[in-house]
Amino acid sequence: MDTRQKEAYAALLDALAGHGRVAVAFSGGVDSALLLHAAREALGSEAFAITAASAFFPERESEGARAFCERAGIAHVVVRFDCLGAEGVAANASDRCYRCKRALMGLLQGEAQARGAQLVEGSNASDAQVRRPGAAALVELGIASPLSDAGLTKADVRAVARAVGIAVWDKPSLACLATRFPYGERITEERLRAVDAAEQVLLAEGFTQVRVRAHGEMARIELLPDEMGSLLEGGRGERIYRALRQLGFSYTAADLRGYRTGSADEVLEERI
Repeated sequence: MDTRQKEAYAALLDALAGHGRVAVAFSGGVDSALLLHAAREALGSEAFAITAASAFFPERESEGARAFCERAGIAHVVVRFDCLGAEGVAANASDRCYRCKRALMGLLQGEAQARGAQLVEGSNASDAQVRRPGAAALVELGIASPLSDAGLTKADVRAVARAVGIAVWDKPSLACLATRFPYGERITEERLRAVDAAEQVLLAEGFTQVRVRAHGEMARIELLPDEMGSLLEGGRGERIYRALRQLGFSYTAADLRGYRTGSADEVLEERI
């Protein structure tokens, strides 16, 4: 990591050391992994992880979070979160993310406080540059985002995580599965499982960063631009089509713009 990143990481450690006892909202991704690593470095056993298991994230992610903490010898609390039971979430209006984040972080905050800890979460400085409705919930609940406060961008997080030896430093970004559905299209557990399984089909075919956006019976596939050319090679297209059809998607389409974060919000931006 460069000098600026070293200084930002030092500032992160100093800030965490001032909290006393900390619970890190831990998804198992690179952002929360670096935050947890830093909290452990700054506070030792006074830092622990807390993970919410829900239908919005694949079970393998919760298992990966558990394995990470076990390897590092970090205490880990797992709680169940009924995401679709939270008010207004399943209906999937444009404020779904806020509603979900408010309920989720409220749950985790309560669990942290019951253990005498302050909850912190892993938003980074780059997140402020994109639409994040859930960020308002963090402000309302008074939950700190130490990575962002230290000025660490997503690129910084990966560089620092690699430098300090975090194995998941290059793990692909994983957004909540609810983001795969256009606003107004009701979300069910069955459809969440179908989307997750469809993305696993693409990963098994060798693609590295994927999204399957569900539009009724159609699956809209997003791939990295430099990987799109191989979509139809070696019978891949036919295999993917057949696999997704078995999952309930009558039609499969490739998004010509490729993978990008927040594509579900593009429709909202066009209406403004």
